[in-house]
Amino acid sequence: MNNAKTGTLSGCIIWIIVFGTLSFCFLPASMMIGGFTSATNFAMQTVGSLICPEGTAGQSYSYPTTTTDEFGNSQPSTAYELHCIDTNGKVVKKDPILFAFLWMGSVVVIGLGLAALLAFALAAPAGVLIARVWDRNK
Repeated sequence: MNNAKTGTLSGCIIWIIVFGTLSFCFLPASMMIGGFTSATNFAMQTVGSLICPEGTAGQSYSYPTTTTDEFGNSQPSTAYELHCIDTNGKVVKKDPILFAFLWMGSVVVIGLGLAALLAFALAAPAGVLIARVWDRNK
């Protein structure tokens, strides 16, 4: 193999290693952020434009309910739904689940995109560091 192919291959491998390392941090963090923010009005309005029919707006709706803990006991909880409301204030469509999947998925994609961009920025310094460590061990 000539030097250009070797350099390209090693650069790709280093980028994959850096991206994988960053993804271990960015993926759980973005899932946590998506989960915490999925019930906000901003998230509902953003995702509502994809889910709600034409001429309606997405709005957050919450109601008290119960959930079961790890010991089988009922605990009070709050449930969230996306309500698509028309201009008269009538609820046209209710969505209890899809809005959260779409919101969390988009936040995760943004987090992985940031990890990929940061991996491009850090791949060259990581390659230099690996080369220095490799030369010391020889």
